[in-house]
Amino acid sequence: MIIPLAETATETNVGEQAVFWVCATLAVAGALGMILSRKAVHSALWIALTMINLAILYVANSAPFLGMVQIIVYTGAVMMLFLFVLMVVGVDASDSLIETIKGQRIASILLAVGFAILLVWGVGSALTEVSPVGVTAANDEYGGNVQGIAHVIFIQYLIVFELTSALLITAAMGAMVLAHRDRWKALLSQRELSIERFRSGGHPGNLPTPGVFARHNAVDTPALLPDGGISELSVPAPVRVRGDERPLDRVDIDEVRQISEGETDLPEGRQS
Repeated sequence: MIIPLAETATETNVGEQAVFWVCATLAVAGALGMILSRKAVHSALWIALTMINLAILYVANSAPFLGMVQIIVYTGAVMMLFLFVLMVVGVDASDSLIETIKGQRIASILLAVGFAILLVWGVGSALTEVSPVGVTAANDEYGGNVQGIAHVIFIQYLIVFELTSALLITAAMGAMVLAHRDRWKALLSQRELSIERFRSGGHPGNLPTPGVFARHNAVDTPALLPDGGISELSVPAPVRVRGDERPLDRVDIDEVRQISEGETDLPEGRQS
């Protein structure tokens, strides 16, 4: 529905023009961002921006019910549902480059061209209409904005509305199927995980605690290895960088050597 040019020239004020240009610019920017974004989560956020600005334009054009539905149903429910699913599942940007169905790129291009033709045809028909009717007159015909929308959806375009609902459900199911991840290999058991941890070359168990062989629980006291050397993993890196690491005691080194060689007779005063 288009308001006549004469009526637009007399009734449109600066505030309405500011709302239109700001919201229209943000809506187009959100649509472009959705197409050009490389990550699915970012695309969902961009299209949410577009929907919010469209809702503001609906409200500004005397269609408050349609604007609230746009925010509550589409932005608040549908898009947030898709966004949460994408965030939980964690779809990578590389997944969108894999063509799982043959010919889907050609089909998408044809559908995009067809949609562009329908869009140009719809806008051209609205601009060339002989006697355009404003939103206020359309609402008054059925007693309000809600009644007018109900008449259009459930009477005039009932079949198209049901087909659109089925399309949205199919799109939601398709998103779930595409976001599903199959397990490429069997789940490893505890034994297999333990073997893999030892074969990886890293530290297989817990890190040595400070003071195990040095017989001290201070964080600056290094632990001694069976060969009498220092375990660098037992002292935090900041302590080593500051030079606060406690020096070794030769008696402790001799004790570790005696334990590693199997000598049980430790020096007197060291049995604790």
